[in-house]
Amino acid sequence: MTRRLQIPDLAGAVAAILHRPHPAVDALTRQLGVIGLQVQNHWPDLPSAARGADYLFIDVDTAHDDQFPWDSGDAPMPTIALIGSEAPGRIEWLMNFGADAQILKPVGAGGVYSALLIARATFDARAEMADSIDSLRRRLGQRQTVVRAVAMLAARGKSDEAAYAQLRAMAMAWRISFEDAAERIVADAATPTEEKDNG
Repeated sequence: MTRRLQIPDLAGAVAAILHRPHPAVDALTRQLGVIGLQVQNHWPDLPSAARGADYLFIDVDTAHDDQFPWDSGDAPMPTIALIGSEAPGRIEWLMNFGADAQILKPVGAGGVYSALLIARATFDARAEMADSIDSLRRRLGQRQTVVRAVAMLAARGKSDEAAYAQLRAMAMAWRISFEDAAERIVADAATPTEEKDNG
C-alpha cells in the first residue's frame, strides 16, 4: 500500500537550529525565513523548551548526545542533519541519533524545503510504524491472556470449544470485550492464591 504524502503548511512553523555561529546557520536561517518558518538558534545545548519546535536542524560535525534533552533516537520532532564531514565516526553518531533528512554543507540556495518535507514524512511514517508495533504487541498479549483464560475454563472439564464459548458468553453477560473478560478470569484465578498466601 502506497502512503500518500501530505504536504504540510510550513508557514508559521518553528525550526530550532543547534549549531555554533557559522555562515551555514545564516544561509539556513535565510532559507527558512523565505519558506515562512520562525527560527530559534541554540548553542551549545538545546533547552527543554525546544521540544515545542516543529523541526530541528543539528550540526553533525560537532553534535554529541549530551546536547539534547532526550535520549538518542527519541527526538520528538522531525530532525534534519547538517553534514560537513563524512568521517565514519560522525556518520555512525548520526545513524544512532536517527535524523529524518540531511543537508550537505555548505548550505546553498536550495534543498531546505525538500529536506523539511522529507523529514516530516519520514518522522510521521516512523511514528505510525511504532504505533502499529505497539498495537500488535498489545494484541499479542491479549491473545495470550485469552488462551490462558480458555485453558482455565477448560480445566474444569470442558472442551476447548466449550470453554471458548463460555468465555464469549461471560463477556456478553458482563458487557465487556472478549479480551477484558479473559483478563478478569485470569486475575480472579490469581486472587485466591494471593489471599491464601496473605492469610
